[in-house]
Amino acid sequence: MKRIVLSGLLIGSLGNLAQAQTIPGATTNVSKPTILGAVRDSATLSGPQTTAGLATDDTDAQLDKAVTALNNGDKAGSTQALQAGITGMEATAQKSSSSFKDKVLAQVSKLKALLPLIAGGSLTGNGLQKAIGLAKLASNAGKLDGLLSAGSLLGKASSLTSGLSGISSGLSALGGSTQSTGQSLITAALGSVSKLDQGGFAAKAAEPVVKNQIGSVLNFVKGAL
Repeated sequence: MKRIVLSGLLIGSLGNLAQAQTIPGATTNVSKPTILGAVRDSATLSGPQTTAGLATDDTDAQLDKAVTALNNGDKAGSTQALQAGITGMEATAQKSSSSFKDKVLAQVSKLKALLPLIAGGSLTGNGLQKAIGLAKLASNAGKLDGLLSAGSLLGKASSLTSGLSGISSGLSALGGSTQSTGQSLITAALGSVSKLDQGGFAAKAAEPVVKNQIGSVLNFVKGAL
């Protein structure tokens, strides 16, 4: 009986010792991945903010911010946004083989000339708005021209809609009957573009119609610029 009791006590003591050795180790193993994970998360969050930069910004949105900032009296903010938009537009044009490349770069040069005018206070919001409108016409026409040159338009409704909307937002720079004519062409094209994502016969039937309509929009822009 004594041997049994002693054996039980010995086994219990060894079990307690094993638990005492295991628990700290388990705690350490849990805490270390948690700390390392926090470091990796921090690096992941900071990476895109410092490396993506302008690449993730929409060029047209930056140009719009420049106008808004200038209308609010924020010359520094307007200059910064305009410079960002110029950089994005120029980079896209330089990589493009579109027939609008030269027109886009010409508008880029005109926008660059406005930067010192903003700082000097001699440029109004309306003046900047018109210049940016013409730049939008050129850059978005270049995007559409690139899509047409790439071949099939099937499944590209979203990109086409974006380009057409960009041109539409720049039409105010033209004004009058010219603006109305351009808007009518864009509205007609937008009405057909959505069919490109429907698939089947409807999409195939819509493709040549869309190509002709977008071709008309691009000819309009060339004449306006």
